[in-house]
Amino acid sequence: MSSLRERIAEERGRLKSVRLLLSAALEDDSAQDGADRTGFYIAVGDYLEAAMERLHRQDVRMTALLEEKADLSTPEAQQAMSELAERLAGNQHYLDRYLEAKRALESDGTAAIEQYESAATDYTRYIVNNMGHHAGSVDLARAAFSAEDWADMAFVSDSEAELEQRLFDAVTAATPESLQTDR
Repeated sequence: MSSLRERIAEERGRLKSVRLLLSAALEDDSAQDGADRTGFYIAVGDYLEAAMERLHRQDVRMTALLEEKADLSTPEAQQAMSELAERLAGNQHYLDRYLEAKRALESDGTAAIEQYESAATDYTRYIVNNMGHHAGSVDLARAAFSAEDWADMAFVSDSEAELEQRLFDAVTAATPESLQTDR
C-alpha cells in the first residue's frame, strides 16, 4: 500500500489530467456533435464533483488548523489568510455554477452543451489562474503544522480513494478519440 503522500500525489495527478482533458475538449474545434461529448462531460463532472468536494473539506481543515496553530498576527499572515479565503470562495462559486451546468446536461442532454461548455471554461480558467499552492498560506502551514497535522488534514479514506479511481476510470473510458493520446 502506498503512503498517504503518494496516494495524494497520484490523485492530484489524476485531477490535473482530468482538468487538462476537459480544457482540451473545450478547445477542440474538430467536428464533434454534442452527443459525442455529453457522456464525456458528464463523466468529467462526476469526477470533479467528488474530487473537489474532498479538496474543499481538506481546505476547510487547513484553514481551521491555520487559525488554531499559525501565527496570524502579522500583516503578511493576515493577507495570506484573506487571499486563501477569497480563492476558496471563488472556487466554490465557479464550481457551483459548473455543477449546475452539469446537472442541466444530465437532464437536457445536448440542448445544455453550450451552458455546460461556458461554465466549464470559466471554471477551468479559474482553477488555472487561482488555485494550487500559494506561498503565503503554504508557508504558514509549513511553519505551523506537524506531520500528524498534514496527515489529518489530507486524510483520504479507502472508500474515497476507490471512488476517485472509479470515477477517473469512467472519464478515461468516456474520453473521445480526438482527445486520446498515446502516452
